[in-house]
Amino acid sequence: MGTVVGTVVLVTRLVLADVRRHRVQAAMLLLAVTVATATMALGLSLGDAGRSLYEQTRAATAGPDVVALSGGSGRAATSALASLADAPEVVAHHGPYRIVYADLTVRGSTSSQVVVHGFAERPGPVNRPLVTSGRWVRPGGAVLERGFATALGVGVGDRVTIAGRAYPVVGIAVTAATSVYPWAAQIGPGGGPSDYAGLAWLTSSDARTLAAARHLPVTTAVDLKLRDPAATEAFRDAHRDPDLRVNLHSWQFTAEQDTVVLKDSQPILVVGSWLLSFLAVTGVATLAAGRAAAQTRRAGLLKAVGATPGLIATVLLTEYLALALAGDALGLAIARLTAPALAGPTASRIGDAAELGGSVVVTATVLAVAVAVLSTLRPTLRALRTATVTALSATARPPRHRPLITALSALLPTPLLLGLRLTARRPGRAVLQACSTATTVIAMVALLTLNVQPERGYGLDGSSVLPNLRGEQDRRLMLAVTALLIVLAVVNTVTLTWTTAMEARATMAVARTLGATPGQVAAGLSSAQLLPSLPGAVVGVPLGLGLLSLFAAGNSVQAPFSWLAGAALASLLATAAFVALPARLAARRPVAQALSAEAA
Repeated sequence: MGTVVGTVVLVTRLVLADVRRHRVQAAMLLLAVTVATATMALGLSLGDAGRSLYEQTRAATAGPDVVALSGGSGRAATSALASLADAPEVVAHHGPYRIVYADLTVRGSTSSQVVVHGFAERPGPVNRPLVTSGRWVRPGGAVLERGFATALGVGVGDRVTIAGRAYPVVGIAVTAATSVYPWAAQIGPGGGPSDYAGLAWLTSSDARTLAAARHLPVTTAVDLKLRDPAATEAFRDAHRDPDLRVNLHSWQFTAEQDTVVLKDSQPILVVGSWLLSFLAVTGVATLAAGRAAAQTRRAGLLKAVGATPGLIATVLLTEYLALALAGDALGLAIARLTAPALAGPTASRIGDAAELGGSVVVTATVLAVAVAVLSTLRPTLRALRTATVTALSATARPPRHRPLITALSALLPTPLLLGLRLTARRPGRAVLQACSTATTVIAMVALLTLNVQPERGYGLDGSSVLPNLRGEQDRRLMLAVTALLIVLAVVNTVTLTWTTAMEARATMAVARTLGATPGQVAAGLSSAQLLPSLPGAVVGVPLGLGLLSLFAAGNSVQAPFSWLAGAALASLLATAAFVALPARLAARRPVAQALSAEAA
């Protein structure tokens, strides 16, 4: 027992000491893992979060298990709905009540379709909308559904015009009897559940007067509470009668309809997390490669004092695993706090998003561990396999001599000569830089393509008077994911440049003794990153289009080629800008200092 505790204490002290010596690298690993796990957790949990919000709203508003709707408003429709309320499976009901289809105007300019529910001033046992602001309906006053009111920019005390009649807004409420804004229609002249419409409540007499005065379309509905809320399908099958023309909408149908607004959000976040994870592996692998010589020497020191290979591997891997798990915990916390806003973009639901499911936590944790292990396993194995004497005397791993590259580069200008030789000596690192650039271009292509897609707004004429919430949600998420990818790509590019400069300081010092200027050395270090970035930018455009084709609708519009080419060019210009500073700093290091450090 004492041996185990001593080993744990020793590993902990060694890990903490190394983290303190390399704070910047530790922060970069923490950032990369946090971003990747938070994005993946959000993508995997959005569906559950949306259902949780619906269930909480349903519980707070006595939501019906089944809503029965008839296309008419006469005695036959009312009788048919009343017969459903008398069914033995039903334990409570509300209605029948009138639904009027009209148009609503705010401030004389903003117009939208609206369905008006005629309710009593005292809500019944089923479908009791929860007033979140103001009060419930009264004669001459209107209550707006919260998601609809938020989109209109309307609050209590404002006035709205419904079918030419002005009403003061006396309250704002939520309900689980209809889908989230803008899918409140359910059935009716607009086409049903997919029709864009908001929801308002008037008193029963006001709704009747409105419909009669304006000759507006009217349907009739009744809300039903079943003895067994899970038996909605059996109830629908038992009471399906084609002669009655009654539509039965279950609470499961309404909950599923709520997720329509999130249809594209989950692919954006999940695929974005894959790309972010790849960039995280790229960045951490670069850090690990840059510290390979130091890690090998550290392993040699541990071997010299009697450490076993198992203990050495534990020490070398624990640092990365601990930071990855810390980033995983931070990412899951961010996802938990952010999920309600993403799962409820229309303000039509209340409550808090559910805790992240066990499968989501496990998947994010596996991702974090994979990033750490895949990035550091190779340098760790190399350090373990290196003999103790060799490890203690090793500095940087000597590059391979490539005669063909040397002969070709001799014909080039000095900056390109230096850049090509640095690239050829670290082909794996060049591939990482190319893949990093391609990943960034893929995200930029997706963002540009999403921005050119035509969208129907929620106004009466299909214009964008009221913006398309689903489109806005997708654009915000795509912009956020792209921004995160660009940030990680910039961090990776700067890390690659600085690591290359540190490993090539002796080579660059020798080049300066042979006549190369600091400017030429800086340009050479920059070109070492730009050379692999060029094919990455070129390949990123078709890869982005190919990835989009897996998720895009059949009638999707492709962004202009000039935009896509501009995105690729912008990535190259950004790479040039961000590698300039570390390259210039490294090139200004005194020659004598660089050579003496290498000799030491």
